[in-house]
Amino acid sequence: MTARGTRREHGRGTSRQGGSLRDLAGQLDRLHGDGYGKYRTIEGSWAGDGYTVVVRKAQTDPFAPASRIEVRIPADYAGFPERLWAQPIRARALADYLLRELGKRLRGSLLSVDACGQEVLDRSALRVQAGAVTVSLGIDLPGPRRRIDGRGARTALCTELPSAIEAIRYAALDAARLDTHVDAVQDSAALRGMLADAGLVAFVADGAMLARRSGTDDRPLTESAGAIAFQSPESMRAEFELPNRGRVVGMGIGAGITLIVGGGFHGKSTLLRALERGVYDHIAGDGRELVVSRPSTVKIRAEDGRSVQRVDVSPFVGELPTGADTRDFSTSNASGSTSQAATTMEALEAGAEVLLIDEDTAATNLMIRDARMQALVAKDKEPLTPFVDLVRPLYREHGVSTVLVMGGSGDYLEVADRVLMMASYMPEDATDRARALVAGGADRRIEANDFPSVRHRVCDPASVVTEHNGRRKIKQRGIDTLVLGDSDVDLRAVEQLVDRGQVIGIGLALSHAVESGLFDGQRTLGEVLDQLDEQFASSGVAAVQRGYLGDFALPRRFEIAAALSRIRGLRVLPSASS
Repeated sequence: MTARGTRREHGRGTSRQGGSLRDLAGQLDRLHGDGYGKYRTIEGSWAGDGYTVVVRKAQTDPFAPASRIEVRIPADYAGFPERLWAQPIRARALADYLLRELGKRLRGSLLSVDACGQEVLDRSALRVQAGAVTVSLGIDLPGPRRRIDGRGARTALCTELPSAIEAIRYAALDAARLDTHVDAVQDSAALRGMLADAGLVAFVADGAMLARRSGTDDRPLTESAGAIAFQSPESMRAEFELPNRGRVVGMGIGAGITLIVGGGFHGKSTLLRALERGVYDHIAGDGRELVVSRPSTVKIRAEDGRSVQRVDVSPFVGELPTGADTRDFSTSNASGSTSQAATTMEALEAGAEVLLIDEDTAATNLMIRDARMQALVAKDKEPLTPFVDLVRPLYREHGVSTVLVMGGSGDYLEVADRVLMMASYMPEDATDRARALVAGGADRRIEANDFPSVRHRVCDPASVVTEHNGRRKIKQRGIDTLVLGDSDVDLRAVEQLVDRGQVIGIGLALSHAVESGLFDGQRTLGEVLDQLDEQFASSGVAAVQRGYLGDFALPRRFEIAAALSRIRGLRVLPSASS
């Protein structure tokens, strides 16, 4: 087959090629030994057997970022039954399964696809729309001594890639495993959607495996390695009927204030971490497939040294000796207590309805002030109001529930709706015992009886700089740092980020919000996040892609808001109102 003609690509000054994969193979053979920059001549569309390979961007130097390839597989050639993609949640699960299978097929190749963890995220690397499959890949085009290795490139693009594509067609897959994967994700999402109507903030199914292999290996610890399957206390048992699995039984955590107590190393933090990740769907076999939390669940922690810009922290921080107005508080170097207060208020501003707090990562002086300390330090000398006195008004007046891991302060027993005792990773309802312990009252004084309304900020769009030297700059360093324009945004304390692709997604979302005018100097941050959520729901990754050729995953609104608040150059406009 001969080439189908060429066209001049705007702005690059090169001709885009077209033809069959056989034509591409021939061209790579002819380029063998030429200067590396001539790889750009393979940019264009190449027809395979039922699908199309598009070389969207070829690198011009072997040390440049990987070249980008897109494969478009029509629905009739992919062959997936409509039941696997007709619903958006099932299409996302199908895409996730195919991406994992493709990654296995390309292992050891010059080609690469976005790596997946235990969570099932909405990723740009592979999309399924009306049964058609679009795959985005990278390839490090080979070029020893800056000369084209045409034979190596031909093997990758014209032999290994077609073989991998054939392997992810429906006819080539294990249909039973695929159904299990898709069904598990649908059940997880359905269960999460049932929580609010059931009056719950989270659910942990009986038999769930919560423990992980290590702090750097998120795969489940097995029973043979000492893991213990979760079993619900009878008094907290709940059951649901799921679309595929049918009846599921487990522990329901009700709205209000829940305390998780127990000795050290008995599973308190392990349970809380599972609830943290319960905002995401997990792959079949993860052990946490049916551990779900409300989508609006946010983990809160202290974060020494972070930047805070014009946040109303007055519910937690009263009059300061410096005279600073805590209703409009800014600092470039927050303490543990003020950072936790700011993070809490920012989460509420973004729409959090459930807070998760572990005493191990919280600021002690913001969590509790016991009776002896109250007696020693008078209230008029202590600007901090402890969370123990705010957690009940926060729920009563704003409907925000809290789940706390607490092993060092019995004062929280007085405000808890339920107390869950963890012993050797097994839960026990200790609510009645806790109430008996506090029945006689306590000597400490309550320092707050209400929780004021949350102040909503308006950000100056000019302060959200996403460009460097006139070009958009969005990079990640793991899940710890977002490089946005000239800023390095520290995300180490944003604990519900699970994938580096989400970090890029945050950068793209912020860039889109600036470029499209969502940040207009009038909309509050909450209103901007609402707009982004609507666009994510209707368009998925395409909502923020805006020409970006690399891999990314859609983040939640809460992580977008957290990253925005950590931009050190962020400015909040004086017109922000309550």
